[in-house]
Amino acid sequence: MSCKQLFVTDMDGTLLGADSRVSRRSALIITDLSRRGALITVATARTPGTVEPLLADTLTLPPAVVMTGAAMWSRQEQRYRHARLLPDDKAAAVCDVLGRFGLSPMVYQLGADGLLLMRCRDGGYEAERRFKAERSHLQLKKITLCDDPASSVGNGDTVLILATGPLDLTTPAVEPVEAIGGLSVSHYSDPLYPGAGFIEVFTHGVTKARGIMDLKALTGADHVTVFGDNLNDIPMMQVADTAVAVANALPEVKAVADVVIGANTDDAVARYIADNYS
Repeated sequence: MSCKQLFVTDMDGTLLGADSRVSRRSALIITDLSRRGALITVATARTPGTVEPLLADTLTLPPAVVMTGAAMWSRQEQRYRHARLLPDDKAAAVCDVLGRFGLSPMVYQLGADGLLLMRCRDGGYEAERRFKAERSHLQLKKITLCDDPASSVGNGDTVLILATGPLDLTTPAVEPVEAIGGLSVSHYSDPLYPGAGFIEVFTHGVTKARGIMDLKALTGADHVTVFGDNLNDIPMMQVADTAVAVANALPEVKAVADVVIGANTDDAVARYIADNYS
């Protein structure tokens, strides 16, 4: 009996090249394999609003694991599947805590029409303004400005609450948000936004690893191969049958990998799948 394989790759720093795009060669390889029935997809912190343009020339068949595993995105149906939503009381409590620290929540909600609704205030800190402006053109994301984004919570459709601002404001807010309980909370900085911190809040248990296990069950795969480069990829690599690190991966990622391949700039993920798909 043949083994049903599922290949899942991180995007930034793994599948995407130095220009943050899928190369023509990788797109051709993955598209050809997908047409032959290969199960290849991505797992990413990105939303479909940026996943779709990046994969526009790349055919993939299984749903993508998006928003750090909070949902799957069916590219064929253009809709969300298996979403893990924040309970309304938790979402409201998060918004309240963020407000007390001078932070305005950006409330992400899943629309019935495949849109990701992002409700946020006008203006805000510099990083907040830039973040919204850079996403204002995305077709699958609709930004709605309002005086009180927290007031939109209450319909059971909130998937993510995000806040950004100066690190001296975001850092002390993390512990009180975590104290609410029943949440997955991360706090990080981004080199594209110097001096700013980001607080990202999902419901409890949201991880790329859990998303991949859900996808394995959905596809009926017998063997899962996962590709990654960064620390947030380690949990999903640990649940994979084969964990693959690209050459440019962090040392900690290479340490947990079963295989280390070429760099993201060398189409290494696509070439590995082509060599190992059967």
